[in-house]
Amino acid sequence: MLPESKLGWMGLALGAAVLAAVPLFVRPYYVELGTYALIAAMLALSLNLLVGCTGLVSLGHGAFYGLAAYTVYLITPEEHGLSLLVTLPVAVLAAGVAALVVGALSLRTRGFFFLMVTLAFGQMLFFLFHDTKIGGGADGAFLARPTLSLLGFELELTRRQRPVAIYYIGLVQMVAMYAGLALLLRSLFGRVLEGIRVNENRMQAIGYNTYRYKLAAFVIAGMLAGVAGHMWALHRGFVNPELVGWHRSAEALLMILFGGLNTLHGPILGALAFTGLGEVAQLLTERKLLVEGLVILFVVLLLPNGLSGMRLPGGWKRGLAATGRPPAERGAESLRHG
Repeated sequence: MLPESKLGWMGLALGAAVLAAVPLFVRPYYVELGTYALIAAMLALSLNLLVGCTGLVSLGHGAFYGLAAYTVYLITPEEHGLSLLVTLPVAVLAAGVAALVVGALSLRTRGFFFLMVTLAFGQMLFFLFHDTKIGGGADGAFLARPTLSLLGFELELTRRQRPVAIYYIGLVQMVAMYAGLALLLRSLFGRVLEGIRVNENRMQAIGYNTYRYKLAAFVIAGMLAGVAGHMWALHRGFVNPELVGWHRSAEALLMILFGGLNTLHGPILGALAFTGLGEVAQLLTERKLLVEGLVILFVVLLLPNGLSGMRLPGGWKRGLAATGRPPAERGAESLRHG
């Protein structure tokens, strides 16, 4: 799922540099849009740890995203915002604890049943916020955004500077998330997850407790979704039940498929392209969803490996020529031989 050459890593670095230069050349509206795309990319990246790396398809992942945003709302006083260094760890911890509880129960099932159990937990959380007064009920609520402060010193930003600062905070978090997942995939833990995706029974036969590994991956993915949810609260300053709805998970899945399931950078590319597609479709016609559906159908039919697959078939074919099997299966085989 990672680039196989220095050229690939250089391409990723160039992409990050382009994203860093965006606020210097576009209008404030597109800076705001770019921040939303970065948040979507972080959510898709976190879900890809389950879908692309471990082979677990979850429709309740958005619940951890929304729960983190609601956590910021619940711990923030009405008068003033708390420091980013306070709200971020608390939001991530809340999402991680919820993921631990949900994962401990849902991972006792497999396949379609796992998907439905995660959906059920997500819907339970949705109705908790929708049908009660917690977080403003169905209408949602505004919150005092987290501040950029440390030890009583707060970074003062003008109304024009704040969106740019939030954009760069989101970009740094997304790059850090990608780097962390890249290191994770290169570790033994990542190899085991890859083996579980290919053949879980084989991994159990080797001696790995696959349930514990899947639960750890589920919790990590939930915490990363919490980072994205916190970023939403920082960016928008508003929470509503739609943040924990199942469609949030479905959109993240769509971004993963759009960008490419077999690469770690695919979800980022898919999130950026999906956000841009929605903006262009809205400019072309009132039937935005129709245009989005046609483009996604085109990509799925003609690019089964997603947008990122347009540049990866050569490396994939070389891997097949070397062993006759996909790289993921070779990783599982290497585990078996130590």
